[in-house]
Amino acid sequence: MLIKRKSIEQAESSRRPARKPKFAPVTLSEQDGVRYLHFGTEWVQGAMRIRKPDWPELEYAQQMMAWMLFIEMPRAIAQLGLGAATLTKFCYRQFPESTVTAVELNESVIAICNSMFKLPPLDERLDVLEMDAMDFVLDPANHGAFDVLQCDLYDATARGPVLDTPEFYQACKDCLADGGIMTVNLFGDHPSFAKNIKAMKFAFGHVICLPEVHEGNVVALCFRDRPVIDKEALAARAAQIVAETKLPAKSWVKGILAAA
Repeated sequence: MLIKRKSIEQAESSRRPARKPKFAPVTLSEQDGVRYLHFGTEWVQGAMRIRKPDWPELEYAQQMMAWMLFIEMPRAIAQLGLGAATLTKFCYRQFPESTVTAVELNESVIAICNSMFKLPPLDERLDVLEMDAMDFVLDPANHGAFDVLQCDLYDATARGPVLDTPEFYQACKDCLADGGIMTVNLFGDHPSFAKNIKAMKFAFGHVICLPEVHEGNVVALCFRDRPVIDKEALAARAAQIVAETKLPAKSWVKGILAAA
């Protein structure tokens, strides 16, 4: 098919230049030895205890690590939404044999994590990508590449994930290796909750929600393949996690058994 050059020039001139997305301002607060990340509102996007910078301070962040009950030695972990780099730092320190990749669209968040939240320098195991999480999970190069995905994607209102479609969750599943698990931070009393759960169940082999914390946060465990729920094995693994990390893994087991 032939197209006149004039029509091409007209089409080119009518296109608007690509615009970078606009973000709410990144702001900080501190109270009782804890530094908090905000996006210009009172909503907390992440937290760090200043004396324990690698510790996941908030309970929902601790629950995001519940995949440890099923996966002891992950090869590769990806974090969608950097936040205050809480999970990225903890995984990097806790699993020295694993690669850790964080995906964050807002360059200001990456900068503040480097300057105020003690994100480690990038190396052969740690990478932080400034890009859209949807583009990341749709990239065929990432399919089957990760044992663990951790998804915490919120905007300034912090009430519902910014990516919540069946297509998004299917792409997330595609990024998981056999036996892989995704944890997702949801807001239980928001209209988006039911939509997200429905989309997750469409894509994943099994979905379990842990009990609500912080008066709203609900962490969902999305299993690529339906897991074997062995009460004794989970209890033994939880005891090991508590001994090694001080994370409240026994409460995770209670939540899983109640929901399974």
